[in-house]
Amino acid sequence: MDFKQIQELIKLVSKSNICEISIEEENFKITIKQKDHPSEGAPLVQPAYPMVPTMAAVPPSPLPMPATPAPQPAAQPAAPASAKEENYITIKSPMIGTFYRSPSPDKPPFVNVGDEIKPGQVVCIIEAMKLFNEIESEVSGRIVKVLVEDASPVEFDQPLFLVEPV
Repeated sequence: MDFKQIQELIKLVSKSNICEISIEEENFKITIKQKDHPSEGAPLVQPAYPMVPTMAAVPPSPLPMPATPAPQPAAQPAAPASAKEENYITIKSPMIGTFYRSPSPDKPPFVNVGDEIKPGQVVCIIEAMKLFNEIESEVSGRIVKVLVEDASPVEFDQPLFLVEPV
């Protein structure tokens, strides 16, 4: 019995309700058993004689990887802009999901740039697993920038809005 035939037997046993099969030929015996429940995994193959090692192809040694230059850091923004942004508070996503600025496509956004917000005010919705979660502000201030496009995916702790405290 060759290796291909053994593979076909394993497939046959795994697809059927056969729990165990034993085959004997001249000086060869093989037993294929499934676990208690066929859905738990692949069948168990137990040859009745010690396996004779065969010549296996030796994988080629990995070729050395060419050295790649280290990525250059992105240009730093102008100092005045970063100093001003340090004064802003960032409202971040509390979960992974899809970001929506308004309660429905035909309704206006919860907040726009320039709007004053207060703690407890809904600023957006994040849909996660068909549940729409209203995200409330924990700070008071004025919306300076919306950092995410409407109906786009967001990650946990991803910045959503920049708020200037008042």
